[in-house]
Amino acid sequence: MSHILHIDASPRGERSISRTLTKEFISKWLQAHPQDTTTYRDVGQFPLPLLNEAWIAGAFSKASTLPPELTEALRISDELIDELLAADRYIFGIPMYNFSVPAHFKAYIDQIVRVNRTFQPPQEGLLTGKKMLVITTRGSSYAGGSELASYDFHEPYLRTVFGYIGVTDMTFLYAERLNEGEDARQQSLMQVRRVMQQTVKTW
Repeated sequence: MSHILHIDASPRGERSISRTLTKEFISKWLQAHPQDTTTYRDVGQFPLPLLNEAWIAGAFSKASTLPPELTEALRISDELIDELLAADRYIFGIPMYNFSVPAHFKAYIDQIVRVNRTFQPPQEGLLTGKKMLVITTRGSSYAGGSELASYDFHEPYLRTVFGYIGVTDMTFLYAERLNEGEDARQQSLMQVRRVMQQTVKTW
């Protein structure tokens, strides 16, 4: 039995393709693995706070007991990290915005990449033994060999930052060419759904 952390990062609602695809994947996964459990968090429509001076002071304090204001500053970070630690698998819907992740998801990353909670200096990740699936949507194709491949700061960034905190078993599924006409859009969605179906069996 696995516990899954499901996160959506798109600020869009029902029109979000990444949300639609993660919802479909979770539904298929739970049909195939009914014993598994999930935790859901929506960081797209319910944005997380940005880091501030109190957060930084609390996170880098060497004191064993923090004053109330610093404890409160870290409360959301602690909650998010506890969710990561409790889960065996992560399913994240993260669209590409301007060649990288949405600001909403960057705020999430800044809350969870925390010394002595998810990594220890200089390079020891503490989230080991986890599996991560990222379903991403993109307006064009950024596959290797395409003219836009060098503009992809989305997957490399996610692999780097989550690898740094110990998550190295990562799978990416792409719905690409969504802004290149209806035919290209539908073809891409059909393809990613076929891959999703196979991934349910092998992930």
